[in-house]
Amino acid sequence: MDKFMEAAIAQAEKSYNEGGIPIGSVLMRNGEIIAQGHNKRVQEANPILHGEMDCLLNAGRIGSYKDTVIYSTLMPCYMCAGTIVQFNIKKVVVGESRTFTGARKFMESHGVEVVDLNLQKCVDMMTRFIDEKPTLWNEDIGEL
Repeated sequence: MDKFMEAAIAQAEKSYNEGGIPIGSVLMRNGEIIAQGHNKRVQEANPILHGEMDCLLNAGRIGSYKDTVIYSTLMPCYMCAGTIVQFNIKKVVVGESRTFTGARKFMESHGVEVVDLNLQKCVDMMTRFIDEKPTLWNEDIGEL
């Protein structure tokens, strides 16, 4: 596993330890992490502060995003995928999509390369959370 996904997993674990949803994200450019974030919907009572959104918020205004790669421990939802497409991020690397299939086809239909690493560590992290807090998970994915 590369250092970028390791950093995204560390962000997901941070969110879980704060009582939040264990999803982390990292934005990389030229082999360097330029921003990271994690899901803060619970911590900040903000319905749109998903891991990818927090990461991009932390990146701030960087001009063009075309030469960046975003890493996420879970396949992005349609909201995050829409932001990825809007910002013209050309590559997304995800830890897993078994617990949530997300918006892969949407991103690919807009020219985004999606790499699913299918990491058991990411699956285990999400499975544990979903088992512990199913109502919170269903709220997060709009299934309440």
